[in-house]
Amino acid sequence: MEDTERLSKAIRDLYAIVDRLTEECAEYDRHFTLDGHLLGSIGEVYAAERHGISLYTSSKKAHDGWKVDSAGRRREVQIKVTQTRAKRRIVPISHQPDFLIVLLVDEDGSFEEVYNGPGTKVWDLVKERPKPSNGQHQITLSKLKELDAEVREEDRV
Repeated sequence: MEDTERLSKAIRDLYAIVDRLTEECAEYDRHFTLDGHLLGSIGEVYAAERHGISLYTSSKKAHDGWKVDSAGRRREVQIKVTQTRAKRRIVPISHQPDFLIVLLVDEDGSFEEVYNGPGTKVWDLVKERPKPSNGQHQITLSKLKELDAEVREEDRV
């Protein structure tokens, strides 16, 4: 896949820049990380290219895009991204998505699809826990992998 290789190369370049900044500015004791909107946008483009998802404009509440499935149903999709360099292996969820894709990005530019399936499977687990002060429930990558193993192929995006 030529498009995903383009993204993978860009990610490798970004991590090299982060490493260079960390090394060259060591005396300031600052952390240079790829996070938030940048990785999220990269992951959304990856998921769109891989699964044929049409993306909404950035920062739409609850869903990042949609796809019409083989039965003609419109599936609203939320895409979450985290990275292997993250100290905590959690994904924040603030709304119940119709469908959820969770991606793990490695510094070599590769992607691992941790979860692809109905949002209710994930939401039903997190909504029962007390909501953190930032309003975002959290779920671990290991739990998402367990849930993903239970998703039937026809229930994926």
